[in-house]
Amino acid sequence: MVAAAGGLILKMVIAAFSGMGAATFCHPLDVIRVQMQTEGATYRNPVDCAKSIAEQEGFKDGLYAGIGAAYLRQWLYGSLRIGIYAFLLEQAQNRNIEAGLAKTAIPFTSKLFMGCTSGGIGSFVGTPSELALVRMSADSKLPANDRRNYKGVVDCISRIAKEEGVAALWTGATVTVLRAMVLSACALGIASEIKTKLTHSGVFGSDGQMLGGFPLLFVAFLTSSFVANIAANPFDVVKSRTQNQKVENDGSTKYKSMVDCFFKILSEEGFFKLWAGFVPAFLKLAPYNIISLYLTEKLTTIITGKAAL
Repeated sequence: MVAAAGGLILKMVIAAFSGMGAATFCHPLDVIRVQMQTEGATYRNPVDCAKSIAEQEGFKDGLYAGIGAAYLRQWLYGSLRIGIYAFLLEQAQNRNIEAGLAKTAIPFTSKLFMGCTSGGIGSFVGTPSELALVRMSADSKLPANDRRNYKGVVDCISRIAKEEGVAALWTGATVTVLRAMVLSACALGIASEIKTKLTHSGVFGSDGQMLGGFPLLFVAFLTSSFVANIAANPFDVVKSRTQNQKVENDGSTKYKSMVDCFFKILSEEGFFKLWAGFVPAFLKLAPYNIISLYLTEKLTTIITGKAAL
């Protein structure tokens, strides 16, 4: 029991540091995604959005706005999402070995369920950091008089709790958790399945270790990221809208719920608006997944002698 708990904690710490490395590189793409998905976006494309943000707000306060929240998110969300998945996968592999089965003989549906579970748990715990990330990333887009001008992630979270109530830190939690469950099931479950299939195929050398295993992992993580982005983008748009909406003096908001937001987008802006920001979201998700999962895989192998995924 104690050994299992220690193993889980180690996997979570490895996942958190791996996520921070990925976030450092990918954060500007997340800022672009949020700004393109929130209401009132008029950018022609991701390049136009990036250029406008850089010109108006600069590099640090514009494209890297909310980086503190992104790092906090890796410890609250990323560590649980990847750490719990790697732990559950290892437990399933150990049970197979004890039963005399092939270690990798784990049903694809079980991998999807593991990803769904880890994503849901991590997302609920990490919703306050996710909310702070959205608020801070989108703040520069608001009119000067409406800007919240958060000084940092701690200031953002404490002000939300003080001005809007502690429960407001979980604004959009339902759609955030649903998004994470869908995204993690695809990104992690599909990645593991593709990795197993390609390893056994021999296309990428013995045990998939051609060039240190990077080509195999790159293909697995890139493919799973694309599928995950298609499935999760509508949830992402609704999440960005509900978390960034302004609370009026009378306490009212434009969107009453996740479902209300979904149908208002459909009726007012059209079906394909649910995939707004798909390109920057994918351009952020793909390198983030590739970097974070590759680092997780390699660090886990170095530290424990076993693969993470």
